[in-house]
Amino acid sequence: METPLDLRPATSTLAALVRGVRDDQLGGPTPCPDYTVADLLDHVGGLALAFTAAARKEVLDGAGAPGDGSRLPDGWRDAFAAHLDELSSAWLDPAAYDGTTMAGPVEMPGSAAALVALDEVIVHGWDLAVATGQPFSADPGLVEANLGFVLSFEPPEDGAADDGGLFGPPVAVPDDAPALDRLLGATGRDPAWTP
Repeated sequence: METPLDLRPATSTLAALVRGVRDDQLGGPTPCPDYTVADLLDHVGGLALAFTAAARKEVLDGAGAPGDGSRLPDGWRDAFAAHLDELSSAWLDPAAYDGTTMAGPVEMPGSAAALVALDEVIVHGWDLAVATGQPFSADPGLVEANLGFVLSFEPPEDGAADDGGLFGPPVAVPDDAPALDRLLGATGRDPAWTP
């Protein structure tokens, strides 16, 4: 049985960032190609639901985490913060790590789904912070776990990014750079990105 991964430091940070977004920032750019701040927020709300369902081994009705800012519901700040809290709680249950689960259309071991959820929360937390001028900090242990997981994959070929904007062509970052910068570079982000 896997030791549950405590996502609460990362989900709490992201929830605070979501609540800190101003309405006049919704149309602004983000480090995710083709995503505005509103699109990224919609993706965050959807991924929280999708990975909560994955932890609970439930089938999620709907698209999951498409990233369409025109779909932001009324009260999205509080709703998405609550979804992120549910996400971290769901992954504290040791049963979430047993067997396989579905994360969107992909079947994977529960332990891998937890790490994908962590990756989504940390990296998109940074995306949202830099896009909206908010400070960002990440739990060093979670960043190291996330970095090891991300580095276990081959980078996308031919400059292709996935449809969620999480992975793009790697950005060169010095080997002695902080772990967060190396994580960002491995997921296709320039740690010095600004809007």
